[in-house]
Amino acid sequence: MTPRLTPLTDPACGPDSRRLAWLASDADGNPVGSAFLRLIDRDGQRHLAELSLQVHPAERRRGVGTRLLDAATTAAREDGRRSLIAPADDGSPADPFLAARGFRRVLSLTYARLPLADADVPALKRTAGTAHAGYRLIAWEGTVPDRLAQTFAASRRAMDDMPMDDTDYGRVEWTVDRVRAAAAAVEKRGELLDTVAAVDADGSIVGFTELVVPGDGTGDGQHYGTGVLPEHRGHGLARWMKAEAILRARVRHPHLGGLLTDTADSNTYMRAVNDSLGYAPTHRTYQYQFDLR
Repeated sequence: MTPRLTPLTDPACGPDSRRLAWLASDADGNPVGSAFLRLIDRDGQRHLAELSLQVHPAERRRGVGTRLLDAATTAAREDGRRSLIAPADDGSPADPFLAARGFRRVLSLTYARLPLADADVPALKRTAGTAHAGYRLIAWEGTVPDRLAQTFAASRRAMDDMPMDDTDYGRVEWTVDRVRAAAAAVEKRGELLDTVAAVDADGSIVGFTELVVPGDGTGDGQHYGTGVLPEHRGHGLARWMKAEAILRARVRHPHLGGLLTDTADSNTYMRAVNDSLGYAPTHRTYQYQFDLR
């Protein structure tokens, strides 16, 4: 059976990206698979496309995934993209599928979870309450306050050297408008953004950690990013900020089940921070990359 592909109109587009989509159907019109191609349109990443591909388990090994992949690869190349990346869970069918079709494994990520009911609250309070000479912690919900917007945007360069191994990730340029747009996107989805930041003696933000929580305060929250400017590393600021973020989550969202994080295996420092705070690994995923030119 040769699956029929139907291009779809995907409304999930914004100032930073747009998506193309395809639905694969069998001879009777039953859906058997889908592919979504995200074309990133922000400065520093216009060379990049991200693929999400799914095939019904009963339809695998019948050419459905290959047809969808061919359509997405062609579209990405025609759009002038240089690299196509796709995720695969360890041990999943996507892992050997991508490897057999010319994708290279470029990044390994370990996912971890902290069950809030099991959190060591006294230890977290000691960590969050420990003084760090020359620094103090601040926090806010949602969009960064206007008085902090410029310094917060400047602090985002802390993520520029985040370990991405061989991924052709590019470099995101953060401005005040982009920071505000990212917070607005979280709010539009009905989720809650909470940020804890470390402030230097001169009043500038030198590190931050972000947590996104479901709007109803249940389920699991997701860490979005933790970074410290290179010139302020070595003082334990990441662990300090994360401990405060965990305590805030427990108080502000008492029905929250846990907190999730994902970290590159090569990021040994942040993995050690997570381990020390009680996060336990749950699974591993890989990032695969296909070079389009």
